[in-house]
Amino acid sequence: MARPFSAQHLARSFHLKRCSDLRGHFSLLTMMHGARLLRAGQGLAQPLVHRAATVTLEWDVRQKSRFDCTDSQGRRVGVFLSRGTVLRGGDVLVAEDGSLVRVIAAPQAVLVITPEPRTGTPFDLTRAAYHLGNRHVPIELAPGHLKIEPDHVLAEMVRAMGLDVSRCTVPFEPESGAYGGHNHAGGHHHGAHHGHPDHAGG
Repeated sequence: MARPFSAQHLARSFHLKRCSDLRGHFSLLTMMHGARLLRAGQGLAQPLVHRAATVTLEWDVRQKSRFDCTDSQGRRVGVFLSRGTVLRGGDVLVAEDGSLVRVIAAPQAVLVITPEPRTGTPFDLTRAAYHLGNRHVPIELAPGHLKIEPDHVLAEMVRAMGLDVSRCTVPFEPESGAYGGHNHAGGHHHGAHHGHPDHAGG
C-alpha cells in the first residue's frame, strides 16, 4: 500500500516565485516547473485531497503542458509540465510549500454519440470510432456511447452512419493518444479533413 507523501518530500520538485504584475499590484504566482503530478492523488490521504485548492479546467487547457490559471483560493498558478503530459480530473499538483492543487475536469459542451435505439448495435459505435479516429479526433469511449467536441461536419457524418447525436455539457476525458499526437484538440476544425481514406463502405 502506498504511503502518504509528506509535504517536505513533495516540495522538492517545485519552485515558488513571488512577482509583481504589470499594474504594480503584488501577487502570488505559483510556478510549477517540472511539476510532480500525482495521478488521482495517489499516495495522499483523502482528507488532504478533499481540502486542497482546486483548478477547474476544460480539456483544451488540460492537454497543454504550459498554462496559467487561478485556483479556488484566488492564487495565480503557472503550470509547466513535461511535454505531452495531460491532466485528468482528480489529478493533484503540489506547490513548493507542500500545498496541494487538485484538478477538476470542467463541464463543457460535447456531442454524445449513441446507437439508434430501435435498430442500432454496439458495432455502430465501433465503426463511428474508427472513422472519427481517421480524423485524429479526441474521443471519450464508453460501453454505450462516444463523446467528441462539437463539430457540425462530424455530427452530420455520424448521423449519416445511422447513429444518434445529442449535445450536452459534461466533463470531457478523451482517450490518451486519440488526438494522434496533435496538441490542439480544442481548435482542430474538420471542415478540411486530413485526407485519410474514409473507407466508408465498411
